Amino acid sequence: MQKPRKIPQRQCVGCREMKNKKELIRVVRSPEGEVSLDFVGKKPGRGAYVCPSAACLKKARKSRALERALETAISDEVYTQMEQQMGETDG
Repeated sequence: MQKPRKIPQRQCVGCREMKNKKELIRVVRSPEGEVSLDFVGKKPGRGAYVCPSAACLKKARKSRALERALETAISDEVYTQMEQQMGETDG
């Protein structure tokens, strides 16, 4: 009999809740220092996770949690781009 596979859990930097990795969107800082959303979770670089909701992204932005997690400053344009991408994925 096979052991059930463990589902990887990650913490959302916005609401600080532990959720299944697949339910979250990865924000990644590439080795070149570019910050972007990673919907597949395969981009190289340092990653942080956020719920697929604009509210969590706003919280993460307000508390600067993403900047701390990715160890880099994030410009307003990047946040705006991420919010637009979130809006497109919100079913």
